[in-house]
Amino acid sequence: MTPSILTYVHLYIMETILIVEDKESMAQMLKETLELDGYEVVIAHDGAEGTRIIRENKAALVLTDLKLPKKDGLEVLRASKEENPLVPVIVMTAFGSVETAVNAMKLGAYDFITKPLDTDYLRLLIERALKNRRLVTENLLLKDALSQHVGMSDIVGKSPAMVKVAEHIQKVSQAKTTVLLLGESGTGKELFARAIHDLSPRKELPFVAINCAAIPEELLESEFFGYEKGAFTGAAEKKIGKFELADKGTVFLDEIGEMDLSLQSKVLRALQEGEIDRVGGANPVKVDIRIIAASNKDLEAAVEKNKFRQDLFYRLSVFPVIIPPLRERREDIPLLAGHFLSKLSAEMNVPRKNISPEAIEVLKGYSWKGNVRELENVIERAMILCEGDVVTPEHLRLSPPVSAESMLMNIPLDGTLEEAASAALRTAESMRIKKALDAVHWNRSRAAEILKVSYKTLLTKIKEYRLER
Repeated sequence: MTPSILTYVHLYIMETILIVEDKESMAQMLKETLELDGYEVVIAHDGAEGTRIIRENKAALVLTDLKLPKKDGLEVLRASKEENPLVPVIVMTAFGSVETAVNAMKLGAYDFITKPLDTDYLRLLIERALKNRRLVTENLLLKDALSQHVGMSDIVGKSPAMVKVAEHIQKVSQAKTTVLLLGESGTGKELFARAIHDLSPRKELPFVAINCAAIPEELLESEFFGYEKGAFTGAAEKKIGKFELADKGTVFLDEIGEMDLSLQSKVLRALQEGEIDRVGGANPVKVDIRIIAASNKDLEAAVEKNKFRQDLFYRLSVFPVIIPPLRERREDIPLLAGHFLSKLSAEMNVPRKNISPEAIEVLKGYSWKGNVRELENVIERAMILCEGDVVTPEHLRLSPPVSAESMLMNIPLDGTLEEAASAALRTAESMRIKKALDAVHWNRSRAAEILKVSYKTLLTKIKEYRLER
């Protein structure tokens, strides 16, 4: 895999802002203000000049007045959206023209601001618009790169953990090797299984997914292998099973840890011998399938408890891939949120909504026990609740970060002694810091003195443990 597949590339090193304003004094004031914030500023004194600069692709953001010579602000807006829909356009308008500015929003403007301008608010608005543009651009670049080079258009991420998983998937996809995907519920194991299939020489052939936990145990064998006519009461005609239907393709066995031991032996035979027996059948049926299995359980522990066949475990885990939980790759949360906003907007047939920086911070601070699936559900709910264009924290309806006391429940009691001790230390440390802060009404300087640590260390710990007043 080339390094570029999951690499985030800024389109602009110094972002350029185009100001379209016919009043020279106003244009210069805005130019000087924004240059102090580190932007490169280009001025156009009429709408025609503004649209020409837009078509030369020089701007990361457009700030335009509504009333302009030659072409008005709405024409500048349309030109910008035609040239690059990702470039945010902020409209400046006199107080009496707010209705026109609202119409501009319907045409795709990011926001509007009334004159006389509050420059501090304008700077904040520009910062948010550009941050949102970078987020959307990053998401699109990643989706395009993954789709073209990795075959994982629905898998989004740039964290080191995700890069490693993507590298493993690309390497194993070309072989017939059995793959075991391990990870918590909601991490998207079926998406990774489909990615392996789509990258493989079998991609034009069937991909058959079977959830072993969703089918009653007594029906699972016939679902896998099919049955002959008359094999049991109600078997009025022969049925072809999923393994046979997937011949030359891929079978994905999700939650394989839920499978009965007797059926496990028959799956092992299909893997080793490449043949199956229909229920009630006299002759074996040859099948050429690649099996990808997945589980959210500790299969090694299940083997030790005689709840999973050791020989099947070894046959399945030729190439294990561990899918990281969302809490271990929080840097991917903004990308995933943007991805789901785009995906759900298309599904709901509504304009794409943006998400505020404050909402992103709430998402990054949440525990995500349901992983990526839970995040998608939260974004869907937020889109329904949000009547405007921007999703804010109140639309997310998420509970605040977990208290230090409840963290006691998260100390692992089935890992190594070192892991348990490390988790206990973190829990105790966070609880002590919280207690000290509460005792001095969150006077951080005083709390640092009580705890005998530097002020900077205390701030770092507060952020690390996501402590709130």
